Amino acid sequence: MQPHRCVSVTRVIDAAPSTIFDLLADPRQHARFDGSNSVVAVKRAPERLSLGARFTMSMRMGLGYLTTNRVTVFDQNAAIAWHHAAQFVWRYDLAPVDGGTRVTESFTYDQPWGVVIDWLGWAERNRRSMAESLRRLEALVTTAER
Repeated sequence: MQPHRCVSVTRVIDAAPSTIFDLLADPRQHARFDGSNSVVAVKRAPERLSLGARFTMSMRMGLGYLTTNRVTVFDQNAAIAWHHAAQFVWRYDLAPVDGGTRVTESFTYDQPWGVVIDWLGWAERNRRSMAESLRRLEALVTTAER
């Protein structure tokens, strides 16, 4: 079933899926490509994420706060997703295509309380931030592959 509340952005990146996935699976790198500038640093996390892994991030959206996420999808070089206590899901899907990898970042906020995201206009803000995240991700991995 397709989620009712979901925003996503797709970009083809000239890099192998494994290169992109390795960056996504390392929570210590997330602040480097976060287009919202809300991820400050990792507080607690394994060196590499895995299915069921938990990681805590220091965040800032006006005020600083901590959020703990749990990995709900971990399909090596193909998909990774996590959610925090509100059950909103951040997901990256990777698919090899001519010219590199098609990367889709999505944010699903399909819980009943997700209506707040709409009321505050954050869905469109998230879409812009995701586009910037994919741009930054591309800059990081294409530099790494050269």
